[in-house]
Amino acid sequence: MDETRMALLRRAAVNNAAWCEAVCRAHGLAPRYDGEQLWFSARRTPPMYPDAVTLEPAVPARSVVRGVDTDSPGCSVKDSFADLDLAGAGFEVLFEAQWIHRPAGAPLPEAEAEAAGLEWSEVSGAEELAAWEAAFDGGESTEGDGLFRPALLGEGIVFLAGRDGGRIVAGAVASTGGGVVGVSNLFGAAWEGVLGAVSARWPELDVVGYEHGEDLEAAVRCGFAPIGPLRVWLFAQ
Repeated sequence: MDETRMALLRRAAVNNAAWCEAVCRAHGLAPRYDGEQLWFSARRTPPMYPDAVTLEPAVPARSVVRGVDTDSPGCSVKDSFADLDLAGAGFEVLFEAQWIHRPAGAPLPEAEAEAAGLEWSEVSGAEELAAWEAAFDGGESTEGDGLFRPALLGEGIVFLAGRDGGRIVAGAVASTGGGVVGVSNLFGAAWEGVLGAVSARWPELDVVGYEHGEDLEAAVRCGFAPIGPLRVWLFAQ
């Protein structure tokens, strides 16, 4: 793998770890970094968020496993370079995906018919964030404080909402870190509107994320290029 692509992979991994860090701290957790190799939380993280993210290739498996809580159900590891073997430690592969990259200044894609009429804006305040999360969950109302806490609404993290007649029907999270913008939690017919909003806010930054299957195909149609594999492991014992 060439140095340019490896540098992009490292930036994507660092960006993703920074977003996971923000979510965890909003839930009162105190994750840590092991030098420049690994991000991890010794306490179980919120649903859908990993307990560790590798930031460099060839991180020893024992270094990853010793820092996380395998006594609680749901422990997972984001293997950012798809080069770990955690099967011997009781983990199994949950899914595989591709990191994706879109250079700053690339032409914006045209919105498809179902997305062309959406109005895009940034979420502000706890009430709007709860409405965004309900839409993200498929219209289900958020119980308690929800997964995405108001503490996340700050500099460097933006919740983008695509509205149809005032109702949120599409969205994504855009977060800075690692010198790039990471896009995650995409839902609805969103890429075109999200990329327009990201380009307007951070025109100088490349955009990264990860996808698989049909979602990867949709990202490629919008100008992303796959740059390398990742793997998510789930503790199975």
